[in-house]
Amino acid sequence: MSKNLNIKSIAALSVTWLQKMRQYLPLIFIVALLGLYGFLVFQINGVTSAEPTDDAITEKLQTVQRPKIDQATIDKLQLLQDNSTEVQTLFKQARDNPFQE
Repeated sequence: MSKNLNIKSIAALSVTWLQKMRQYLPLIFIVALLGLYGFLVFQINGVTSAEPTDDAITEKLQTVQRPKIDQATIDKLQLLQDNSTEVQTLFKQARDNPFQE
C-alpha cells in the first residue's frame, strides 16, 4: 500500500485527475450554481418572514411625532370656510362622500 509519494508523482497524479474531471466540469458548475441559488432563496425567505419584536415596535411608536396644528391656523381655516360658499360646499361634499374625486 505504501507508494513513493514525491512532488513529481503528485503533480502527475493531479494532472491526470484534472483531465478526467474536465468532462464533469459543466455538471459541477451547474450543481454549484443551483446550490448558490438555493442558499440565496433560503436566506431571502428567512429575512422576509422575520417579524419585529414587541420592543422594536414600541420603540418605533415612541419615536413617531404627531403633527400639531396651532390654534391660529385652525381659526384661519374656519374663518375661510365660513366666508366662502364654494369652500363650504367642498367641505360638505368631502364629509358626505370622502372617496369621491
